[in-house]
Amino acid sequence: MTTLTTEARPPAGSGAVTPAVEVTQLVKTYPHPDGGTFNAVDDLSFSVGLGEVLGILGPNGAGKSTTLEIIEGLQPPTSGTTSVLGLDSQADMAAMKTRIGVQLQASSYFEYLTLEELLSLFGSFYPRAVPAQELLDNVGLLGKRKALVGELSGGQAQRFSIVAAMVNDPEVVFLDEPTTGLDPQARRNLWDLIRSINERGRTVVLTTHYMEEAEELSHRVAIIDAGRIQALDTPVGLISSLATDHSIVFTSDRGISDGPLAALPGVTAVNEKLNGVHAYELGTRSPKETVPALFQLAAVRRFDVDDLTVHAPTLEDVFLNVTGRSLRD
Repeated sequence: MTTLTTEARPPAGSGAVTPAVEVTQLVKTYPHPDGGTFNAVDDLSFSVGLGEVLGILGPNGAGKSTTLEIIEGLQPPTSGTTSVLGLDSQADMAAMKTRIGVQLQASSYFEYLTLEELLSLFGSFYPRAVPAQELLDNVGLLGKRKALVGELSGGQAQRFSIVAAMVNDPEVVFLDEPTTGLDPQARRNLWDLIRSINERGRTVVLTTHYMEEAEELSHRVAIIDAGRIQALDTPVGLISSLATDHSIVFTSDRGISDGPLAALPGVTAVNEKLNGVHAYELGTRSPKETVPALFQLAAVRRFDVDDLTVHAPTLEDVFLNVTGRSLRD
């Protein structure tokens, strides 16, 4: 696993614990192309605890990036407030920016500066900076320190964009769709890097299009659609709240009548899939009861149970349930 060796710093101040990020009744209004206005962010409120990874999940146009940009001080809100480590994103912007790291969806760099030179330049903007070679070594790019960004692969460029956000040893890190466009292996390498950042005590706020990414990395997931939070909980909590059955899929050496299958404990639906083999899907409220009973039935009725899989509800199911559409609609 990739590790970061910079020292974790406790948050400033004492007494009551201040949330790492706090968003209160946030609204961002833009002119509508067809006239009038629309709210890209619509009365949004949430907080992020110190040391937490919050995944923000939503389709294009949901308001994810706009929300992050307001929190980071890159644009003002129409109304509402945002703060990081107790510092107002607008009134205390200068002080706040020394304590956060930001990786944007698209980053531009000076074309003819090497990776090492870029990190040294960025570090010079802050009162505290991590040496460039240490940062590059942490993400396996030390051997590329004399390379230009344009010479990197997609995965290497994304690793560099994240490590560039760590140059000031930030306490809170914002990552806006950091793995978009990467192949599965490069995406998982980035996941290791993000986990290592969090394991060093950093708070991470992550926007993503990928259900699996949100589930793998986040302590809690916020599902945003049309500028509003539709659901917010741990991945397990979100899935558990969904009144959706598990499904058991299997094949058999011969046909089985619906009646005995429907009578199995927990079964709510039986669907035979005639695709050249005898394949069945059972909806069940209790797979731990249904599966043993299915094998008992097979022994009595003398049929085989092959290729059995159990599918649990997923964040995709939660998203469809709360928004009524798929993630990329």
